Amino acid sequence: MILEGKPTRSITRTADGRGACILDQRLLPWEVRWVELRDADQAARAIREMWTRGAPMIGATAAYGLAMALAADPSDDSLATADAMLHATRPTAINLRWALDRVVETVRPLPPAQRAEAAFARADAICDEDAALCRAIGEHGLELLRALYARHPGRPLNILTHCNAGWLATVDYGTATAPIYLAHDAGIPVHVWVDETRPRNQGALLTAFELANHGVPHSVIADNAGGLLMMRGQVDAVIVGTDRVTANGDVCNKIGTYLKALAAYDNGVPFYVALPYTTFDPATQSGDAVPIEERDGNELAWLTGPTADGALASVRVTASPVRNPAFDITPARLVTGYITERGVLDRIG
Repeated sequence: MILEGKPTRSITRTADGRGACILDQRLLPWEVRWVELRDADQAARAIREMWTRGAPMIGATAAYGLAMALAADPSDDSLATADAMLHATRPTAINLRWALDRVVETVRPLPPAQRAEAAFARADAICDEDAALCRAIGEHGLELLRALYARHPGRPLNILTHCNAGWLATVDYGTATAPIYLAHDAGIPVHVWVDETRPRNQGALLTAFELANHGVPHSVIADNAGGLLMMRGQVDAVIVGTDRVTANGDVCNKIGTYLKALAAYDNGVPFYVALPYTTFDPATQSGDAVPIEERDGNELAWLTGPTADGALASVRVTASPVRNPAFDITPARLVTGYITERGVLDRIG
């Protein structure tokens, strides 16, 4: 997608081909800084501390991390240790396990001397596939948005999204944002309501940053404003991404997604979930069995932004103890459809 006027992917190999280069998302939108990851420990830290995030991006970063571990030591012990370390970084997003398994399956039968190069090649292929999957999601979602716009010609199509399911969360295009970008590029007047998405404010900071760089009209709103906008007829559809969809169609996504689905259901607003097959988890029957990550309470208790002189500073916004579950579960019954690389499905599995 577009970053500072140039087509950009969110993860690439370093110039020497032995590491990975990612954007430090903790600094966006205030500073655009690329970080080189040079070993598996750095890749694990980047995932765990959310330098990078989003289910497909976590998987891609972990795949390169495993390749870096094998470049340093291609033994079976190194493979097992790095695989376990990287898998433990984030428990909820299924793409992490999927990507690591693909790399392990590729390298395990090979002699140690061939493993690192094969792992890097498999990580490259994972990235290329993710970009293609997101493009396909966008194309199918574009037809959906064309149909929605045809119902209300002459005014912008208003889409509400939650968290960041854009190209920063994937390798390119994004999931929930892919149809929006393609609709904008096709000349459909699109306006996006961007939930701020507390805690961490991934909507206000990351989705808004993406949309601004691509020239898509948008407005940042408080998380609790979406219901009122739907009640007033100012939302034509909700499109969100997901970290995992279970066998019965339940959707695990950033905390607050369930509330948007409830408001959409009550107001007759279609609620769509965009995902590639790598985010579908047929081995888990329902959302009840998905581990919900409990993150550091400081993510909720503190806010960070620039001061008048441009320096970043953090301020505490509560003196009380906090709890910080990072995800919630939206039951399949609240989902209008799943926008996938195969098409828009009314059920999944």
